[in-house]
Amino acid sequence: MNRRDLQNLAHLRLREAQSLFRWRHYSGAYYLAGYAVECALKACIAKQTRRYDFPDKKTTNASYTHDLGGLTIAAKLNAAFLQRSSRDKLFEANWSLIKTWSEESRYRTTNKADCSAFLDAIMEEQHGVLPWLKQLW
Repeated sequence: MNRRDLQNLAHLRLREAQSLFRWRHYSGAYYLAGYAVECALKACIAKQTRRYDFPDKKTTNASYTHDLGGLTIAAKLNAAFLQRSSRDKLFEANWSLIKTWSEESRYRTTNKADCSAFLDAIMEEQHGVLPWLKQLW
């Protein structure tokens, strides 16, 4: 799996989430949308890997998680995140919503309003998390 694969998976998972949302499968849409963000963060991590370099063990181990906050740290996006959040409170609010996602959401149900807010926080053009991550991957 490489950076391009992860970028493609991020787009694919988001399209799948949107399709599930349209068919009123809100829990599945929420779950897959979270994986779209996870894949985008992992693409940011993959961007740091140089050809023929031996990967740093700490970063590698930190990359094998579903924790979006942990992946943000592994991707070394903390400074960029703080800078963006300080000047864009809507982005900060969107990230606060998104970082509550976990792979454990597969065991929970999600209603339409919560799923819609989650998808908006990911996709919103000016303040969404995914458009920001795409600038960095």
